[in-house]
Amino acid sequence: MKKSFSLIELIFVIVIIGILAAVAVPRLFATRVDAQIAKARADISTIRSAISNFYTTNLIKGVDSYPQTLDEAQKNVEGQKLFEGNRTKGEILLDYPIYSKNANGHWMKIGDTNYTIRIMDTDVKFDYNNETGAFDCNGINTNKADDICKQLTH
Repeated sequence: MKKSFSLIELIFVIVIIGILAAVAVPRLFATRVDAQIAKARADISTIRSAISNFYTTNLIKGVDSYPQTLDEAQKNVEGQKLFEGNRTKGEILLDYPIYSKNANGHWMKIGDTNYTIRIMDTDVKFDYNNETGAFDCNGINTNKADDICKQLTH
């Protein structure tokens, strides 16, 4: 007697695999987006802490000022060291800078005090104000980018 699977058993297994795949694939995509948002939140927190630390250090020295710029990186160029400060002036922010890259989950410098982080193929703009030390995305983005900004900063 030959032992094998019947056609009904094979179809049943294929249907179960299809159902599992239909449930798992969207969850895997959501997990990737969640990871990008978590990484961006950590980056933002680190950048803001570095700005605050710089300001506090200056106050101890008797100087009431935030860093003039966050880095000396070129605009719209990958592989640049972002948020490290102005090392030629001795203004160090991050000991380990974030490198620019034009891809999801990464930062890019787009202006002297303007940056973007790409989440879900959407660039979320951040501005740095050297008068107040604010590094924020609120009020400068539109539509989907504004929704992502809220997820990153709240």
